[in-house]
Amino acid sequence: MGGEAHRTFLPPRSPKISRLVLWNIDLTLVDVAQVTRAAYAEAFERVTGEPLVYLASTSGRTDSEIFFEFLARNNVELAPGEEPLPDFVEALGEAFARHRDQIPAKGRAMPGAGVALAAVAGLEDTVQSVVTGTIMANAVAKLSAFGLDAYLDLSIGGFGSEHYPKASLIQFTRMRAAEAHKAEFPESRTVYITDSVRDVEAAVIGHATPIAVVSGSSSESQLRAAGAKHVLEDLSTPQELVAAIREATEPQ
Repeated sequence: MGGEAHRTFLPPRSPKISRLVLWNIDLTLVDVAQVTRAAYAEAFERVTGEPLVYLASTSGRTDSEIFFEFLARNNVELAPGEEPLPDFVEALGEAFARHRDQIPAKGRAMPGAGVALAAVAGLEDTVQSVVTGTIMANAVAKLSAFGLDAYLDLSIGGFGSEHYPKASLIQFTRMRAAEAHKAEFPESRTVYITDSVRDVEAAVIGHATPIAVVSGSSSESQLRAAGAKHVLEDLSTPQELVAAIREATEPQ
């Protein structure tokens, strides 16, 4: 016993507590509506055999929700047992890929998007990703067309291809971030930046603090009524965004 070395047992280290900044994509970071509409139309007609005559509101919705709205608005009835959603998602990815080269000419990054992402990337203990209704392949194409993907950890993001509501995608993304980065991302240190009322509501349900940008179809008053205490005119003043993130995620 006398030769046994003395061993010191240290308590396990607590995981680092970090901040998670989640972004919506369409009309928050980019506007590629023309290309997206063309892809929707091609995919819809390929899967249903019917032209997409009547569109639907896409704000705050996932691609799967939009597809079923298209079916209803265009009076397309499904046969018993027919499940066309997987085929639509596949066709949508292929259609968007065919139009991908048109994104720089027909689309744009929203004002200040690049500098805003860069500013948030400079915050300590902060991870950025996306929660979007867009399927993953198309989301990556939209962001990479303008060099915005470099600031984001897309491997943990929530995408429309998962077929869950955005509130659930926010929670799943938080869990994936914790596993990937070996850190805790508390609800109190998670924000969701978006232009849409539906997304603000999803953030509240998903226990993230919404930060709204008046860059889509929703007004400031509508965004505030939905639950956004922090509302920005656009992303062109990164200091305002960083201040809003700090106020939302740091103890006062």
